[in-house]
Amino acid sequence: MTEKERKFLVTNDSYKALSDRYYCVMQGYLCTDPERTVRLRQKGEEAFLTIKGAPDDSGTTRVEWETKIDSWEAETLWTLCLPGRISKIRYEVAWQEYIIEVDEFLDQNSGLIVAEIEFEGESFPDELPEWIGEEVTGDSRYYNSALSQNPFSSWDK
Repeated sequence: MTEKERKFLVTNDSYKALSDRYYCVMQGYLCTDPERTVRLRQKGEEAFLTIKGAPDDSGTTRVEWETKIDSWEAETLWTLCLPGRISKIRYEVAWQEYIIEVDEFLDQNSGLIVAEIEFEGESFPDELPEWIGEEVTGDSRYYNSALSQNPFSSWDK
């Protein structure tokens, strides 16, 4: 139940040609407290309820609990979500022994593309694909819960 991941900005769209799979994701939040977030996620016909704790000092590790829920449960929970849903296309790219999840954000977060790499222990790729740019791990502006409240389109760039 502990998640370890690092986040990076993506510099170009060459990840699309390397992707084995992609799908649309919609997320809403029931709680966006920095100490705990409660998220509703819809991936195609599947829905999930996720609770995440606050990240550690490095921003890489936090407690995560997730369960699949029925579609009727998701329908009910959507009515309780805070304003500001997240819509994105998620691409999965196999890289070495890792799966890189690339999120191409839509709507008010359009123009933002973030790659996440989950890992265990201290194991992390020695080199990353050329389309991986600046690391934003631990920068709370890039948390999906933050983007739901302060979308990328409203940032001073």
